[in-house]
Amino acid sequence: MKTIERTVSAQPETVWNLWTTPEGIVQWWAPDGFRTDVDSLDLRPGGELVYTMTAEAPEQVAFLEQNGLPLSTPSRKIFTELSPANRIAYRSVIDFVPDHEPYEQLTVVDLQPTAEGTRVVMQVEELHDDVWTERLLAGRANELENLARLVG
Repeated sequence: MKTIERTVSAQPETVWNLWTTPEGIVQWWAPDGFRTDVDSLDLRPGGELVYTMTAEAPEQVAFLEQNGLPLSTPSRKIFTELSPANRIAYRSVIDFVPDHEPYEQLTVVDLQPTAEGTRVVMQVEELHDDVWTERLLAGRANELENLARLVG
């Protein structure tokens, strides 16, 4: 497991709500230049978050089109643990890697109250190789940056 940490200037309850509601997720989940639409959310262990990420910025659209990739990508996460304002754990369905069988990857997020707000500690299970793991870590770090900017 790899760990990414970030302190954000919001209480754990606020961070929880931004992470576990469609209204919250659409505000910060997507990387820069993309939009996230929540298709369905069943917030319970064994429940799923299904969302679609769509490129909107001209440079992202151009990159995807030049590489023959779709502008929108559906994604699924299956919740494994939910402790309000404390812990969110989910398995992401990794079904977008060319020439690789789909598999699941675990992410565990702990929300720890601090004087400044909330310390977000994200433990991320590595993907099938170092290149894809680095891409995943960059994406998760971008998510936390977007979250910090939103609540900052």
